[in-house]
Amino acid sequence: MLYDQVEEAVAAIRQLSPLVPQVALILGSGLGELAETVEAAAAIPYAQLPHWPSSTVAGHAGRLILGQLEGVALVAMQGRQHLYEGYTPQEVTLPVRVMARLGAQVLVVTNAAGALNPAYQPGDFMLIRDHINLPGLAGWHPLRGPNDERFGVRFPAMTVAYDQELRALVQRVAGEIPSLHLHEGVYVMVSGPSYETPAELRFLRQIGGDAVGMSTVPEVIVARHMGQRVLGLSLITNSATGTEGQPVDHGEVLAAAAAASSRFVLLIRGVLRELAQMLQGRVEQASE
Repeated sequence: MLYDQVEEAVAAIRQLSPLVPQVALILGSGLGELAETVEAAAAIPYAQLPHWPSSTVAGHAGRLILGQLEGVALVAMQGRQHLYEGYTPQEVTLPVRVMARLGAQVLVVTNAAGALNPAYQPGDFMLIRDHINLPGLAGWHPLRGPNDERFGVRFPAMTVAYDQELRALVQRVAGEIPSLHLHEGVYVMVSGPSYETPAELRFLRQIGGDAVGMSTVPEVIVARHMGQRVLGLSLITNSATGTEGQPVDHGEVLAAAAAASSRFVLLIRGVLRELAQMLQGRVEQASE
């Protein structure tokens, strides 16, 4: 059934755009501005796509964008879905499967996150090296249920979920952007929608987390299940060490994302330029 739903969504998109994307991009809370820079784009509201879950949260426009950016054929989600909106892990990750079936070999996934690591400041970026999937460890996992071998293997490895070559590429690009502070660390996923208590934040730090958020991990797991290479980036929007005196709210997250949007666009465009060269090099090697 899931396979049929994915194929129906793929067919609907292909009727609206002939583009075969090389890269899929998921834009997190308040980070959708990049989608406005995509060239020759087809912009498809999620409501027009069969089986595609809608985005119900502020800062998530709810459109699928197909076009070119920095020489890369791109499909971008301008807004994602979350477990706390009432969707299952399988529903949240259906778009990832669709984008992979459209042809995307690489998934670039972004999010807004709170800083568990006291060395991180709002406006910094974190390159995701690894993750801790708290909902998944409790049994709420996107691969739960019968496995469809047309998507991937029953037990996919997550030892190197975040591609090492792509992480090195981001480090190079970030080093050329003034005033951009890039860390590398571990992302912890919680299901939300309530923000974490001080005791929970201290616990997440103790188990090795550097940043915390309410998305991304199910998408990464499914992308790896589909055989995609994955790059993950968090924009740090607030401190979440467990010692803060004031509660965080979603407006603060969106404001921090807006303040960092120009650097975010520079970083992603630079990454796409490097990816264009990398993908072209592989095409040339394959043709020799």
